[in-house]
Amino acid sequence: MFATVFVGFARSFFLRPWFPSWPAPSEPVFYVHGALFTGWLVLLIVQAVLVGARRIDVHRKLGWWGAALALAMVGVGTYGALVAARRPTGFTGIPVPGLQFLVIPVTDMLLFASFTGLAIATRAKPQSHKRWMLLATINLLTAGIARWPGVLGGSPLLFFGLTDLFVVALAAWDLQSRHRVHPATLVGGLVLVASQPLRLAVSGTAAWLAFARWAVGLLG
Repeated sequence: MFATVFVGFARSFFLRPWFPSWPAPSEPVFYVHGALFTGWLVLLIVQAVLVGARRIDVHRKLGWWGAALALAMVGVGTYGALVAARRPTGFTGIPVPGLQFLVIPVTDMLLFASFTGLAIATRAKPQSHKRWMLLATINLLTAGIARWPGVLGGSPLLFFGLTDLFVVALAAWDLQSRHRVHPATLVGGLVLVASQPLRLAVSGTAAWLAFARWAVGLLG
């Protein structure tokens, strides 16, 4: 998952000095956004390593920092989406009108907050907890995948479909290790996949555009 995001954002964030002419947001909030979301991926790796090393005590202590980080990500992610939607040119590198495309990151933040909240609520049940954490992170991968070379500018169904392969991999792991799909994988995976065509269907409706104009107007 880290490699997926790194490839997608290499030119606009991670390796920015080597690609100065590549389109990238100019507002400082997006660099904070990138740092927070990168921190989440690093923390996910560290937490998995700690569990593997049986340092559950450290894992639990870091978990509360992870909860605070998730809260900051939702706040900054939502604010950044509104900033991008307010631009006359909309989201960088996205040909879809800003108010219409806003439904994609807003839904990402809603699902991320929901899945992370469920992970926290089920922290005493490790099998559920880790799956909700993985699903929360898989939900964020679409932004990186959509910026892969060869995928950039393609159909939303393409980058949503590539994201869903991570859900398939999680379900396959469940079947291999448990001989059945874990309820968290099933429910979370179905919600994530079902949200994708729903976003596209809602994005151009009058109700959504009215809400998007109101939300962007909150920035002043």
